[in-house]
Amino acid sequence: MGSVRKATAAGGWGWLEAALATLATWRERSRQRRALGELDGFLLRDIGVSPADARREAGKSFWER
Repeated sequence: MGSVRKATAAGGWGWLEAALATLATWRERSRQRRALGELDGFLLRDIGVSPADARREAGKSFWER
């Protein structure tokens, strides 16, 4: 919250840029998790990810790191 106040106090639009960057990150994270959840066992083994790890990651919400 401090960075938002600082950008607003400075009269800039930095808070909007930060919010848009956060939204873009969340959207990309959601897309990647959805794609990971669609991979089959062969492809998961190929990239070195266990099915359990893939399910765990794909099941996270977009805001979770």
